[in-house]
This record gives sequence, structure tokens and C-alpha cells, in this order.
Amino acid sequence: MKNRIVISLLAGTLALGACNLDETPYGFYSEDNFFKTAADAEAAVMYAYGTLNYLEYSRTIFFLGDMASETMTTKSDASADNQDLNNWKVGNFKTNGSLENFFKYAFIGVNRANAVIKKVPDAGFSQEQKDLFLGEAYFLRAWNYFNLVRNFGLVPLHKSVVETVDQTSTALAPDMDAMYDLILSDCRRAAELLPVYETPKIGRADRMAAQALAAKAYLYVASAKEHGVKLYRDMHRDATVMYDSAAYFAGEVIENQSVYGFESSLLDIYDVEKARGKEHIFIMAMDRSGSSEGQYSKISKMFIPYIDGATLYLKQGDKDEYIPTHDGWGEYQTTVAFYNTFDASDKRKTELIVDKVYKADGTLLGEYPGKIPYPFCRKYIDPKFEGDKTSTRPFLLRFSDVALIYAEAAGPTAKAYELVNFIRSRAGLGDMKPNLGKDEFRREILKERTFELAFEGDHVYDLRRWNRITTDVPEAAGLSEDQVTFYPIPQAEINLNGSLRP
Repeated sequence: MKNRIVISLLAGTLALGACNLDETPYGFYSEDNFFKTAADAEAAVMYAYGTLNYLEYSRTIFFLGDMASETMTTKSDASADNQDLNNWKVGNFKTNGSLENFFKYAFIGVNRANAVIKKVPDAGFSQEQKDLFLGEAYFLRAWNYFNLVRNFGLVPLHKSVVETVDQTSTALAPDMDAMYDLILSDCRRAAELLPVYETPKIGRADRMAAQALAAKAYLYVASAKEHGVKLYRDMHRDATVMYDSAAYFAGEVIENQSVYGFESSLLDIYDVEKARGKEHIFIMAMDRSGSSEGQYSKISKMFIPYIDGATLYLKQGDKDEYIPTHDGWGEYQTTVAFYNTFDASDKRKTELIVDKVYKADGTLLGEYPGKIPYPFCRKYIDPKFEGDKTSTRPFLLRFSDVALIYAEAAGPTAKAYELVNFIRSRAGLGDMKPNLGKDEFRREILKERTFELAFEGDHVYDLRRWNRITTDVPEAAGLSEDQVTFYPIPQAEINLNGSLRP
């Protein structure tokens, strides 16, 4: 039998329980007919990116990054899995379908990236093309492992493509240092190999994306160790060095390119037609022209409540202008408590959270409280929606996120104040209090991240690395450190991988 390359993990390894290890693997490409040309390699890279768009993976960005915090809740008739995540029903987590899917698709992404890393170096096209494809593959492997480590802690480390069933029985990484050895080295390698595109490519990473991810990972390690988070507190890495590294890589993004930067208008950041805008270092590729969900997006339906089944109109800031949107399913609901924590003059509240909807002629259709059941996030709105199909995309790495990473890592320097004060000024607020000490300054940056990055899949991870889940999330109060720091590895994966069993 000819050797083959597994582009995705074996079906038996990744199925959700109702299968056995005798199933036929899927996702194979023959060595005889693939990776022969640059077009072949690019197809494999796009296949690796495609994992991010899977419905079960892309929606979990919000279920895991926002739902399990004080900022968001869900509807009363949501699925049991999502109700459990929302309410921190930890006894059900090992069999939670959303967690199983997230784990599954992250490892599919890892394996597809590993296939590129294995095969491209020996392919017969230019080194420039090889560097591009390898850089993207290293970035994607780091991206998926960073998602895994933030949610599950120690997981199996696959540094090469899985080609046989035997190779799926990999043990957990020995410690957090080993996890981040891979993540951070992949980020650095990607940054060395990738160019900076003069015009960003929607859904694809360049050098700035790799450096932004490195900054985010270094900050996570630094703050988690400083705040005594389980497993992180035992790492050999020094927190001060990690903060310095986070500031360095964030500074590279901020200072050493001219493609990305701040938008002056909040609404421009979230304009669905401006996916190549300056803020968007890495944004998911979804478009309403796609033929299946994942190619197009229904994310807007998840944030918008059902109001009356008709087209709604939203006011554009303080302009006498209105844009249309469908109403939705109300799966991702802003908590009133979080809504009330915004400063009344904060444009991130008045322009990006909706409490009034209108008819086409600008007359009021409904408001909160009343016909609108909760104030809803409007970061994901597509005025050119086609039925349920939209081009709304998750914002995976944004320039303002990198600026706040720099500020938190560097502490109260003049540059850090300058970056944060721009973000606050854009939101209609005054400058941050001057001359703060490092600890107080970092606490203020955490608050700023909560408002600036609300509903973008980041907040739960910020609370985790600051060791604040049990203090800030009412539903998690009284839970143990073990219960809130990481989700358990899904039971379905333990059943299929003997190395994970006690």
C-alpha cells in the first residue's frame, strides 16, 4: 500500500463517541498527486484555514470566549450544552458537545497545518512560495494550540502529521512550558517567514498576525504566572521576561509597518464592507456569496433578538442615517448588569450596543426595555444580508487589541498612555488617570479591554489569566480552582486515546 498523508485527524480519533477505531480515516491525499505544485500547496494551506470556519468551531469563539463571563448570557431555550457553559454546570462539561467540537476541530486544524509543514520543504517550487505557505502553517498550528491551551490546559502535542491510528494515542504535554515552547516557537518562525501584505488578505495571516499572536501568547503566560493561575505558576519562564517579550512583539506590530493602525471611527471598524480596514490584522473569511454556512455567516442572527420577524433599521451613530438588518435568534445576549457598567457617554455603549430599533422611515419601532428584550451588540451587522446569509466575520486579531496588549505588558509608559488614550478618546471618553503605578495601571487596562473587546471572544480568557473567574462571574462563584481554570478534556477523546486514561 502506498504511503498517504492525513490532512485531517483520523475519523475514529475525532468522532464524538458513537464510533470505533475500525472506521475508515478521511481527509487523505496521495503523495503521488499532491504537493507537486505551488497551487497544490496553497490548496492545502487553505484547507488548514478552512477549519476555522467550521460552524462548530467558529460559533464556539463566543460560547467559550464570552458566554461563560458576566458580559453575556443566553436564551432560556438554548441547547443544554450552551446553557451548561453559560451557567458553569461543571459536572456536565466532560460530555459537553460544544467543548467536544472545539477540541475536535482545533486538532483537525493542527493536523492540516502539520501536513503542510511536512511536505512543503521538499516540494519543487520557489523558496519564496515555500516560506509563505510554511509561515501560514506555523501560524495556524500556533493559533489552534493557543486556543486549546487556554481552554483545556495540557493537551497532546502533535508536532508531525498523524498518519496512522497508533499516532493518535499521544500523551498529554508534560507541562505548560512544553505547550508554550511549541506555540511561541511557531509564532516566531511564522514571523520570520511571512511577509507584510500591502493590502491585507481577508482570512489569511501575514507577519503582523504572527507577531500579534506572539504578543498575545506572551502576555497570557506573563499575567497567568503573575496571578498564580494553576499550571502557569509552576512554569520556568519568568513573568517579567514574558511581559517584556509581549511588549516587544506588540511594539513590532505598532511601530514597524504602515498597513495596520487605529480607525478613527468605531463604526468603521465594524463595517462589514471594510474587512480590509486598518484594524483587522487577522479576520475570519466569510462572505454572503458562499453556498453553505461557514462560507457565509449567521453570526448576526446569534446576537440580534427576535423582535417582529421583519427588517429592522439601526441608527448610524449620531447621524440621521439608518441601515437595515434582519432580526435574529437571541442566542448571545448582553447582560443588563454589564450594559450598565459602561460610562453613559461611552460610544462603545451608545453606538455599538442597540437599545432602539427603527422603521425604514426612521420612526421608532421598539426600544429596550420594551419590545427589545435586551440591549444587543451590533458589531456583527450586514446591511446587505441575503436572507440568513451575511458577511459578518469574527474579529480574530485587531490592532486595538495589540495596542492594549502593549500597554498592559509595558506598564505605565508614555507610549502605553498614548495608545490607551487614543482608544478612550475614540470612544468619547477622557484620558486615563495619569501617574498610575504598574499594578493599578494594568488593572485599568483590563477594564479597558473588557469594554473595547466586548463580544469579540476574548473576555473569559482575560479573566482566566488574571485568576478572576470566581470573583467576576456570578455563576462560577464557589467553584474550585480546578473547575474554573480549564475545561476537562472531553470524555469522547479520553475514550479514544488510551494515553489520556488514568
